[in-house]
Amino acid sequence: MSELKQTFNSSLGKKLVMALTGLFLSLFLIVHLGGNLLLFSNDDGYSFNMYANFLTHFPPIEVIAYLLYLAIIVHAVYALILTINNRKARPVNYAVGAQSPVSFSSKNMGLLGSILLLFIVIHMGDFWYKYKFTHDVGYKEYRTNISSGERTVSDFKPEKPDFEHSVSYSENTEITRVKDLHTRVSNSFSILWYVIVYVIAMVALSFHLLHGFESAFRTFGWVHRKYLPIIKFFGVWLFAVIIPLGFAAMPIVYYFQSLN
Repeated sequence: MSELKQTFNSSLGKKLVMALTGLFLSLFLIVHLGGNLLLFSNDDGYSFNMYANFLTHFPPIEVIAYLLYLAIIVHAVYALILTINNRKARPVNYAVGAQSPVSFSSKNMGLLGSILLLFIVIHMGDFWYKYKFTHDVGYKEYRTNISSGERTVSDFKPEKPDFEHSVSYSENTEITRVKDLHTRVSNSFSILWYVIVYVIAMVALSFHLLHGFESAFRTFGWVHRKYLPIIKFFGVWLFAVIIPLGFAAMPIVYYFQSLN
């Protein structure tokens, strides 16, 4: 037990923890982007609002969510500790194995991570916290004709302040009432400074993942020449290009739509 504790207290142990939490957060980004792309559904926010309600009320998802918050904190704290230790001693690379020319991403991981942490605090405070713990969002009522699939939407004001979600039926109509996170997102993405902050954060995410994804595998020693091109491909195209672009597209599209 003491050897295990000593290992995780070492510089390499901290890097292993950062690699594990980093890969977990990377996987989360894929799922999160998939859910957020529902913002592009042309259904008056129905799909996205149902998705948001599911995330905050399905117990297994809530457990994973709190593990996610823990992973963010641990990743940030260990990054800070390693940065401080590295400045006190000689520079120690995040990854083990073959050395490569120092890139912008590797030299500025601390700055990139700080930008992302600040963004996460703003983002979660504006959306997650207000949605889950306050009543500072509106409500929508969706009436869906079960036969034709046609849907109408209107604002809804619940009688009880702790109302979250309900589904009822009236003749051939399904009546769904739910917290309206979609409108909250639309309003936030109509503010230019918020969109700029969001896009800057996605640029930081791109550079952070460009170095961090591959470095995590190097930390574990998984750098076999047979698999390294695959790791590089996913690290560059999926995590450093597609995912940041997907997230950045949402505020940009909503902002220009708000101008019409």
